[in-house]
Amino acid sequence: MKSFFQPEAQAELLARLEKLTPNTAPQWGKMNAAQMLGHCAVAYKSATGELVLKPMPFIFRLLGRMIKKSVLSEKPYKKNSPTAPEFLIPSDVDFEHEKQRFKEDFEKLAVGPQVVRTLKHPFFGEMSAEEWGIHLFKHTDYHFAQFGI
Repeated sequence: MKSFFQPEAQAELLARLEKLTPNTAPQWGKMNAAQMLGHCAVAYKSATGELVLKPMPFIFRLLGRMIKKSVLSEKPYKKNSPTAPEFLIPSDVDFEHEKQRFKEDFEKLAVGPQVVRTLKHPFFGEMSAEEWGIHLFKHTDYHFAQFGI
């Protein structure tokens, strides 16, 4: 299973990033390329504790714990999965700015699992740094696939 914390997985993601342009169209979903990069950067901040997400209602936390095993499995994420409001990015953001922000947050997290500070995900519950690594790789991979890269 690939993890964000594996150097070869990081190199793969960065190589795919370079294929993305401001005009790359999504194959599904509503985000444009700049919004997707901002969205992923925010997700990285949630792992490092730079962004603290609001607790979810009990029913969502219960659902999250039930699907956590599937999320961390080899199965790809389902298309058009819902996202937390904190991860929504305005449509008028600049591609180059968001690409730079993505790279900066990527590099902060790429140091290794020791930078993970959020061990309780607001939806999935308790998550180890290793589980965060799997989740963050799959999340980035999902969005890069969304844009055909």
